[in-house]
Amino acid sequence: MDIGLARTFLAIAETRSFQRAADRLHVTQTAISARVRALEDQLGRPLFVRNKAGAVLTSAGEQFMPHARTLVQVWERARQQVAVPAGRRAVLALGCEISLWHPLLPRWLVHMRERAPDLALRCTVSPARELLDQVAGGVLDVAIAYAPQQRPGLRVELLIEERLVMVSTDAQARMPQAADYVNVDWGPEFEAQHGLAFPELSNAPVQAGLGPLGLEYVLAAGGTGYFRLEVARPHLEAGRLHRVPDTPEFLYPAYAVYAAGAEPPALHEALEGLREMAGRLPPGNLATAYQEKA
Repeated sequence: MDIGLARTFLAIAETRSFQRAADRLHVTQTAISARVRALEDQLGRPLFVRNKAGAVLTSAGEQFMPHARTLVQVWERARQQVAVPAGRRAVLALGCEISLWHPLLPRWLVHMRERAPDLALRCTVSPARELLDQVAGGVLDVAIAYAPQQRPGLRVELLIEERLVMVSTDAQARMPQAADYVNVDWGPEFEAQHGLAFPELSNAPVQAGLGPLGLEYVLAAGGTGYFRLEVARPHLEAGRLHRVPDTPEFLYPAYAVYAAGAEPPALHEALEGLREMAGRLPPGNLATAYQEKA
């Protein structure tokens, strides 16, 4: 079977729309429809029912779903293993949201280099949805993401229950002022809670879409904002930043996401490394790991 047909099937099943699947795969809707017809001809059964609400799986489509996932994951794993660099036993691919990479990812890379020097490591930074797509498609072995959406076939494991705290370059800062406040986009959950606590700061003149960008700006130009405690900690200890007293903290957990039932030894080594590195973070940031099937 053409793996592209299986990818197309999964994209439609996840988005419930031929058009959204076309957008995700960067092809036309006509191409999507042709692929579905070809797949249905091969299987001899209709896979989708199209209506005003979008595309709904038939009973045959439901039965084909786990097989389509397996086809794509096995193909991607085979493609990666064929490309294993000389002297390495396997390739381990990990992705991370940009706001979460520091300090966990550099520590994990050093750890893996020491504990499993015969593994080839491939790391990427992408938005959460892309990371989950790549885990589901077998491109990534594991992804580190904030508040990942539950998806069938994926496991989600809580690694770190990080905190967002308000810090300032002004040691005397008490009530933040919009004029020197940097409003960082930490996601919809933070935005909703932050809006309730500080409605006057939501329209601050400086908005930052990335935590590292906002932090660099505050350190260079001065100001106040919410940042991850573990990242701000060295600056707090050095006196460059100061906690703003009597301000609320917000949780910002990091999760590891990987395919349910995945057995490669390299994946287990990667997860053990992530858990160990998470366990080395200062007390108060580490959460008890747990697993749940999506």
